[in-house]
Amino acid sequence: MKTRIISVFGSSAPQPGSAAFDEAQRVGQLLAEAGFAVATGGYSGTMTAVSQGAAEAGGHVIGVTCDQIEQFRPLGPNRWVREEIRYATLRDRLLHLVTKSDGIIVLPGGIGTLSEMTLAWSFLQVGEVAAQPLVLLGDLWRQTVQTFYSPEYVREKDMGLLLYADDAETAVAHIISYFNP
Repeated sequence: MKTRIISVFGSSAPQPGSAAFDEAQRVGQLLAEAGFAVATGGYSGTMTAVSQGAAEAGGHVIGVTCDQIEQFRPLGPNRWVREEIRYATLRDRLLHLVTKSDGIIVLPGGIGTLSEMTLAWSFLQVGEVAAQPLVLLGDLWRQTVQTFYSPEYVREKDMGLLLYADDAETAVAHIISYFNP
């Protein structure tokens, strides 16, 4: 049986020692301990943290990178990446992370993370990707979705595609229970 891949989205800003970095590292560790491979954008911040947590726990770490990002931010994949998948454009990188996963955890982040989350949600809604868990970690996402939600535009069943977690343990528990009900 092939190893399931969980894409983890999050900000490039958190630094080692910050609460956001530590939580992302814990997500990577718990995913690896549960037997999942992790895929991230491959660069800094929470991408490094998730990668480090997974690698130190013996997991497989995939970094999905792209030339377009490295044109304005000249750094290669973080040192914890074991398998680099490289694209020319940000669009192709994003599509890979959303469509080539078996589940997704979204950590707090900015505009890029928001676009990753909403693309994954939209693809789940219309069946562009197979049914899978989409876990939103942290109060930021509860507030964002609650502010966005309007029953005249978003159906309740589509709201049901989102799983919420307050901590790394709950986020990974959602992933595990999805595959082992």
